[in-house]
Amino acid sequence: MRRISWVLLAAVMCITLVLSGCGKKDADGVIKDLTKMADRLEGEKGAYQGKGVMTIHTGSVPQQYEVEVWYQAPSYYRISLTNGQKDLTQIVLRNDEGVFVLTPSLNKSFRFKSDWPENQGQVYLYQTMLGSILSDNTRQFAEDKDAYVFDVAANYHSHSLVRQKIWLAKDTYSPKQIQVSDSEAKVVVDVKFNAFTFDTNLTKDSFDTNRNLSAMNGEDQGAMAQVDENGMPAAQGNEEEGATEGPVSEPVSAGQLGAFGIIEPAYTPAGVMSKGIQEIANSKDHAVILRYDGVYQYTIMESRPLDRAVSLAPGQVIDLGFTVALLTGDEQQTLTWTTEGVEYRITSANLPTSEMVEIAASMQGQSGK
Repeated sequence: MRRISWVLLAAVMCITLVLSGCGKKDADGVIKDLTKMADRLEGEKGAYQGKGVMTIHTGSVPQQYEVEVWYQAPSYYRISLTNGQKDLTQIVLRNDEGVFVLTPSLNKSFRFKSDWPENQGQVYLYQTMLGSILSDNTRQFAEDKDAYVFDVAANYHSHSLVRQKIWLAKDTYSPKQIQVSDSEAKVVVDVKFNAFTFDTNLTKDSFDTNRNLSAMNGEDQGAMAQVDENGMPAAQGNEEEGATEGPVSEPVSAGQLGAFGIIEPAYTPAGVMSKGIQEIANSKDHAVILRYDGVYQYTIMESRPLDRAVSLAPGQVIDLGFTVALLTGDEQQTLTWTTEGVEYRITSANLPTSEMVEIAASMQGQSGK
């Protein structure tokens, strides 16, 4: 009889534990664990590698990119973005020498002084995800099968990105998916990871600039624009104010701008109208300028650069999703980026950065006219 009583008591206790969650973690418990994860990444052995597919729902057709992210403490980063349909890759690299943007399709790279990604991390960086979750005291917490789901505020340069959902695996807290939405709850950026591990074999050499250039371009590593200790450019050309003379690189082949057509943005700020397109006469890089006027006045320059080296003034790295851009200038600002062999520059004295990002994003995937 006593034995039956103990069996019944054990069954009742088990049922009670099941009903109470059997030790299941609540939101506070998960947050404590994520805080420890953030501290762990900053430690001496902090590292991760991840792969996934990012879909950007801007422009006329959704654009897909293969994303590969490497991180090694204390501050080494390597991000590879590949457009699968066009087999085009761009790499963002941070090491002891600075921050580099490598563009294999142009056989070009440039270097600049920046604290990226501390000031504005990309959506697919694990530190950015943790920071978004831990800093939002109004975060919403839920469970979805084998994942914890956080609904938090989005803090990016584009004002159209308002909220984001982040799925983290219950067993490891590794990212499974991120969705960034606009004010109408429409998903603008969707990242799905198919692999992610914190136990990596990365070394300092994995982030070496020459090694990455060699892997991309074979023996031809192109030329890099150098900057001094103050962040001032030291490469050839004086396109930006303050640039100094440097070695002139040999030109690479460049196609006519008409080969891809003129790309016009799908987005124009309210109160702004196009004022026409102007071809730059005798331009070796086949440049054209699109002019806009109204509430904001700005120009968009499109060109196919002939030189491998670029000269850019110190600036801020801006995440465009499909690539990164450099924001330079003070009273008059210029947002510069390259994609598919074309260099774009938005220049304005009164256009907000968020609007620049919106315009740039709307040009990706557009067909030339």
